[in-house]
Amino acid sequence: MDWVTRERPKTDRIACPWLIRRFIDPAAQFHFVPPDEVLGLASEIGGTAFDAPGATYTHRDGRCTFEVLVDEFALVGNRALARLARIVHAADIDEELGSDPAGAGLLAIAIGGLGVEADDHVLLERALFVYDALYAWCELDVAQR
Repeated sequence: MDWVTRERPKTDRIACPWLIRRFIDPAAQFHFVPPDEVLGLASEIGGTAFDAPGATYTHRDGRCTFEVLVDEFALVGNRALARLARIVHAADIDEELGSDPAGAGLLAIAIGGLGVEADDHVLLERALFVYDALYAWCELDVAQR
């Protein structure tokens, strides 16, 4: 399946592709385009728009797109994903940055990533390790609680 979102992915637009490939669609392909092209390209190629105004999956009821995908694809029972969702939420929602101690670190990595990688697809591939590592930490964190 093709997934379409805004160019220059940072927190939610990196976390969502990680979630999609890891738990929803391992063969997913991602397209990063200017914001005003997201819905049109998704429609044109039969893809799914995410994390953009009017997209199928985007922020809802104060939750970031990652949280919406976790809910929509019935992944809420995964405690490590729930833990990761709290971190992504804190990093992605400006007013919530202090809601999880790991949020500021994830945001710093995301902003730094934009500064060191100009190609959005390469940025995604490089960032997937960060989310693999953070998810592994979340598994340990919830196991200890």
